Amino acid sequence: MASEDIEDIRRVLAICFRDGETLSALDIERIISFDMEWVAPDEAEKVVQAFIGQGWLTGEEESLTPTVPLTDVQSPLGWFPRPSRLLHPVHPEQQQPSSNKTSDFKSTPPKATVPAASHEPLHISDSKDPRAKLTQRLAKFIAKSSEIPLDEVERRAKRKQQALGYVSTWMCLALVAREQNLSMKEITDALTTR
Repeated sequence: MASEDIEDIRRVLAICFRDGETLSALDIERIISFDMEWVAPDEAEKVVQAFIGQGWLTGEEESLTPTVPLTDVQSPLGWFPRPSRLLHPVHPEQQQPSSNKTSDFKSTPPKATVPAASHEPLHISDSKDPRAKLTQRLAKFIAKSSEIPLDEVERRAKRKQQALGYVSTWMCLALVAREQNLSMKEITDALTTR
């Protein structure tokens, strides 16, 4: 149970600090209440103070940073934390007993797994998602159907992935297809894995 509590808080922090920069308490409150809608605005201040009190966040109110490493955190699609876990967080020291508790957040800021902005083809991640293997085929299909050059389709998908952070490449390509008013039935058929 404690490991699920810890993972929920780490995911929340990874999403809040995805840019790797310090945030004010008000910024974090805004993210968890208005942006992500995980808690009501009046509870957001309590959540941030609970994170500070339990040792998840450190620093001044205007420049808070996480005290735990966030580089390996993954959030499944559609995930959201239990509000009770945010309002009454466990202490981060309840992590794995043999892990090194002294993390240096500034030396390893969280980074979303986003392909570099270049003219290379979209990178197929070694994800366990079978749709990842269809990424290049889907990009070519969208380019042909929308009469947009392949490199432009890939550029748009990369921009979406940079903006959204924790989203797969194939999902970004589907969003590009939707913007081009392509039949989503054809896109979902192209993504079907059998």
